[in-house]
Formats: sequence, structure tokens, C-alpha cells
Amino acid sequence: MKITKVEAFNLRVPIPKSQQHVSDFGVASAFQTALVKITLENGLSGWGEGRMSAGSIGNHQSICQYIENEIAPVITGMDSRNITLIWDTLYNGTRQHHALKYGHVFPVMSRRGITVSAISAIDIALWDLFGKSTGLPVHQLLGGKRADSFPAYGSGGWTDASHIGEEMSRYRDVGQFKTLKMRVGVQDGSAEISAARVAAARKALGPDIEICCDAHGTFTVSQAKTFCHLVRDLGVGWFEEPVAADDVRGMAEVRASTHIAISAGESASTRFEFRDLIEARAVDIVQPDPAICGGITETRKIAALCEAANLRFAPHLWTGAPAFSAGLHLLSASSAGFTVEFSLGANPLIHDLIEESFTVVNGKIDIPDRPGLGITVREDYVRKYSV
Repeated sequence: MKITKVEAFNLRVPIPKSQQHVSDFGVASAFQTALVKITLENGLSGWGEGRMSAGSIGNHQSICQYIENEIAPVITGMDSRNITLIWDTLYNGTRQHHALKYGHVFPVMSRRGITVSAISAIDIALWDLFGKSTGLPVHQLLGGKRADSFPAYGSGGWTDASHIGEEMSRYRDVGQFKTLKMRVGVQDGSAEISAARVAAARKALGPDIEICCDAHGTFTVSQAKTFCHLVRDLGVGWFEEPVAADDVRGMAEVRASTHIAISAGESASTRFEFRDLIEARAVDIVQPDPAICGGITETRKIAALCEAANLRFAPHLWTGAPAFSAGLHLLSASSAGFTVEFSLGANPLIHDLIEESFTVVNGKIDIPDRPGLGITVREDYVRKYSV
């Protein structure tokens, strides 16, 4: 079970113009991510994913270089089953022996960003390998899934007030979703225009579909409060990333001012950032991205924090297939997991990268039971779109 080869791939898959959308991030003209393939001495291989940002854009070459130049020499020859040891070794760097001796972390100075995204990719691939080597799905290694399928929410919603009703109705019908999420915030120009778009969506969808809103952290505290006041009677299920992720006190202030649940965490990394977010009483729903926060090993610790704080756990899954599948396994095995994000923007790295398919039926998505992550990566596809 020794690691013999670590390969990283910087993927950029163009999105046809007819399927592109525009948000505060700009035009989504491509979906980009970093994939990693770890191969063992027995020929078995596992796949992981690390991301620069929570959106679909961003050149991931720096993550790939970090994996191949910094991580690969360290973990080559290690036993792939020692997942925690590998995580700690990469997080603590040359001071890992101190961490092992004294029982607390001695993290490298670059303990966020590219470093943790790269660790995320490695970690997901190691869990994939662990499952494949035992013939078990990852959720079984985490304690087992709590149900065969879980509710999924359709994630999209970018058009203006005159078109948002049609867009959201179309999304509802794709998988008979009971919950849909739409974007609000700076792309609209004001909290009032965002609220008008939510009202238009509610009018088109009727009272039985839950509407959630995501501002991508673009409102100020006062704007977020205004928005919450304007949509207070529109049945908003949660308000995601109302203010900048760095403004934890501001997010807590927004949460204290409204009955609408506040969700956040897609750009946060490691259990330490999530501990601070939870202790500040800034969130009701915690949304770590396995490809950003530290992989499966770290996300399960974040899920445990949610369980202890009686908060809901809903991983951010605007990702490629490896991280998406990792999120499914994690959510199904956590007592706090309750819903799955399903991208309704063009996402070829979920639908075209692998041989299997993720499908929502009657508002629910099945949890994979195949060994490891339960996915088969199309390596010809990886080679075709590697930059």
C-alpha cells in the first residue's frame, strides 16, 4: 500500500456560450479545478480534488505545482492507509515530530490557501484509495450512511426579476427539487433589487418550494440587514454568505438581526476557522468545501463541531466529481448532514469527467455504494483538458 506516484492535473473545461451565466465573479466561460491521482506500488490508484476558489473559475496551476514539487517528495513511499499521519505531516511540515511528541499542531506558516487546497486533494485521493483497497464505500469507512438518499437543492438563479421566475421554474422541474437557491448581492446593484428578484421567484414558484439566497459575501452588514427585512415574509430558507467571509463579527450581527437562517463556510479552511465561525454564533448552517477546507479528514472534524453545536451541516459542492462525491459520503455519515448542493449551472466536471452519473430524482440524490468515492475518472478526458 505504499505510494509510488503522485500526479496533478490543472483542468480547464470550456463552457459553451449558450450555457454560460454571469455573476459577481464575472462570466462563467470555463470550469476549472486541480485533480490529483495517487498510485500505489500494487497499481491501485485514487483520485482527489483541490480548488483555488469556491466558484468555477481560477487557474489551478499553482496547486498542481505545489502538489508535485512540495508534497509528492514527502509522501512517496508512505503507507497510503496512514491518512491522519499524512495529513498532519503535510500540515505541520518539518515540525511534525514536535506535533507528534507534544500532541498539538505546529502548522507551517502557509497554513491556508494553496497549501490546504493541495492537502485537500491528497486527502480525498487517499480516502478513495482506502475504500478501493477494502472494497468499501467511503461512507462505510466513516461509520456508514444514515440513509440511501438525501434531499438535494438546485443551485443557480442569476437572471433579472423579469426572467428569474422562468429560470427557477425550469430548475425546479429538472429534478423535482423542493428547494432552490438563487444568487443575490452586488450583481443586482442594491438590496432592494435583490429582494424584488426573490419576490418574482416566489410568485412564479408558489408557496411550496423553499427559496434560499446566496450573496457570495458581497453585501455590507447594513445591506444584508435591509435585504433580510425586505424578504422576511417570502419564505427564505437560508441566506448564504451575506457579508465577506473575513467579517465574522458582521455575519454574527446579521444573524442576530433576522429569523432567516444564515449559512457560510465555503471559502474557510481547517477546523480552526470553523471553530471561530461557530463560537462567534455567526451561522446556523455550516458549509465547508472538501476541496478547500482540508479534504475528507478535516471536513469530518468540522462536521463533528456542527454536531456538538447543534448546527446543520451542508457541504459546499460547486466542484468537480471527486469533491462532490466526497461531500455526499461525508454528509450521509454525519448526524448533522441534511441536504446536498446540486449545481444547475453548466458543470462538465461533475457530469462528463466520470463514467457514472449523479442524478436527482424527486428532489433526492442517491449516496454511492461503490468502493472508495464510487467514481471512475475518464483519464482521456483529464488528458484532453489538462492545461
